[in-house]
Amino acid sequence: MTQPAFPALRLRRPRRHGWSRALFAENVLTPADLIWPLFIANGDEVEPIASLPGVSRWPLAQIAARAEEARDAGIPCLALFPNTPRDRRSDDGREALNPDNLMCRAIRTIKDAVPDIGVLTDVALDPYTTHGHDGLVDAEGHVLNDPTKEVLVGQALVQAEAGSDIVAPSDMMDGRVGAIREALEAGGHVDVQIMAYAAKYASAFYGPFRDAVDTRGLLKGDKKGYQMNPANAEEALREVALDLAEGADSVMVKPGLPYLDIVRLVKERFEVPVFAYQVSGEYAMIELAVAAGAADRDAMVLETLMAFKRAGASGVLSYHALHAARLMGA
Repeated sequence: MTQPAFPALRLRRPRRHGWSRALFAENVLTPADLIWPLFIANGDEVEPIASLPGVSRWPLAQIAARAEEARDAGIPCLALFPNTPRDRRSDDGREALNPDNLMCRAIRTIKDAVPDIGVLTDVALDPYTTHGHDGLVDAEGHVLNDPTKEVLVGQALVQAEAGSDIVAPSDMMDGRVGAIREALEAGGHVDVQIMAYAAKYASAFYGPFRDAVDTRGLLKGDKKGYQMNPANAEEALREVALDLAEGADSVMVKPGLPYLDIVRLVKERFEVPVFAYQVSGEYAMIELAVAAGAADRDAMVLETLMAFKRAGASGVLSYHALHAARLMGA
């Protein structure tokens, strides 16, 4: 189709008034597009995270209040990450299988207090191991795929039994989605969703998260042997195809803004729900820019979240979720 030429066509016309800009908007961002990640602490104290200004680890006694805040702001789902006490961590991550671990207690606390909010739980061993890896390791430090997969299945089951609505394997082991789906079906958890971290890159943007779950000083080596190479895009499509074939209900791309091209590729290729994680390093950059007087927090938060929607994301995990939802409701 050939467009008319200027001045018959003036693209500035619809931009003149606020009502017109809203009417012509191609994408809409609402609180219902957001998932709020929360860190869970053992004990009674709120623990601010220095590298994530404005983000804290929340004790169980206060986690229900956070869920109520999210519900009241229109956020439909919370994502939980535990800071497992050091004395409960082991080489084999067995605390992940404890039905009374910090994660499972947080799930039950939220579901008892706010049953109508969704709970998404991380399935990976890094918060439970002494070496900081997402899986079991051999004597050479190599992460073992198949033995790890079996532990992840047990971890997903205890989370489902505690009341998790969405289990989200973030480990990047091959075959784990199919094994978890089979176990959920066999265990009667047929309605529990799987959101697969299908395209999770070995990124430099995860540093503050490792502070939040206290693994930065524990991690031995790196995660390049199982997380994706930032140079690769076609490989991400292969990962997504595998996870969907194995029973994933939705898929995730992580990190977020540096990988919007991957979000778009996945959405166009598969036409399935695609989520993106605006990770800790992305959050920290915004907050540090605000602290330096180089950015307006409100404008930057809403603009970056809209970028995910424009790229094709069904929703976004963001530490700014509550702030953004309140801005939208103002």
